[in-house]
Amino acid sequence: MVRTIIILIITLIVVPVFTFFFDTPLEAAHKTILINSVWIMLGVAFTCFALGEITRNCSQVDKIWSIVPIVYSWYITWAGGFNERMVLMSVLVTLWGARLTYNFSRRGAYKLKFWEGEEDYRWEELRQNPALNTRTKWFFFNLFFICLYQNALILAFTLPVLVALQGDATPLYWADYLLAAVFMALLIIETMADQQQWNFQNEKYRRIKAGEKLSGEYAQGFVHTGLWARMRHPNYFAEQSIWIVFYLFGVAATGKWLNWSVAGCLLLLILFRGSSDFSEAISARKYPGYKDYQKRVPRFIPKFW
Repeated sequence: MVRTIIILIITLIVVPVFTFFFDTPLEAAHKTILINSVWIMLGVAFTCFALGEITRNCSQVDKIWSIVPIVYSWYITWAGGFNERMVLMSVLVTLWGARLTYNFSRRGAYKLKFWEGEEDYRWEELRQNPALNTRTKWFFFNLFFICLYQNALILAFTLPVLVALQGDATPLYWADYLLAAVFMALLIIETMADQQQWNFQNEKYRRIKAGEKLSGEYAQGFVHTGLWARMRHPNYFAEQSIWIVFYLFGVAATGKWLNWSVAGCLLLLILFRGSSDFSEAISARKYPGYKDYQKRVPRFIPKFW
């Protein structure tokens, strides 16, 4: 996990710089929008850090993960004069954010005191890592990775909407409508995957609480039916694919397959690889059958046979 974090940080620095200098330079108005977006991001990041340190709950970024992309997208759309492609992209981001926020909220993530709520179990696991198990080490990890890096990533994968402004001379055409349809299909897949997991976990813990024996599909202890029989992380598959599709809106606008906003979806792919490695290591320790599940079922690419 620590190695993944180092790779992520290097990628965050190298990829945007490389693509920025080899791509079409931003116009002054576009630079202003980008700089303002960065200032908003820094304000959000330091607020998350302060709340996390005060409450000892490091899931502050998790809580706003599905919310701030909506803010960034609509801010850039507003500043860009409500270009029709940007409006379409912002509507799609809003639908994505509303669904993910609902899914996160039903797990107890949001409270009246918004800084409280459930903390992701993986942060506590990481606190036990020898590389991070002192107060000083965790302080800097929380500041630079959890808060600054992750907030920078959230902004980065939203920035194709600014690339769409660069290509505002290109009106909406069939590629945009196709991308919107694929985006919605992936959103439906992600919704189904999360609902299947929610149903499984609720029933499993109901049986445990009632003192019932876990039998049938619940005997393994982890969800492995439905979409989860086709891939080990159908929700991650859909989430990564959604932001690749979002990047492609910029391609449709500019006609360039590679532009400076590609860093966002690339970094997300690396993050999900590391995150799934970490989650699966925990699952393999908890559930005897998980290693066999890993051998039988692919991680992200669906299995249709």
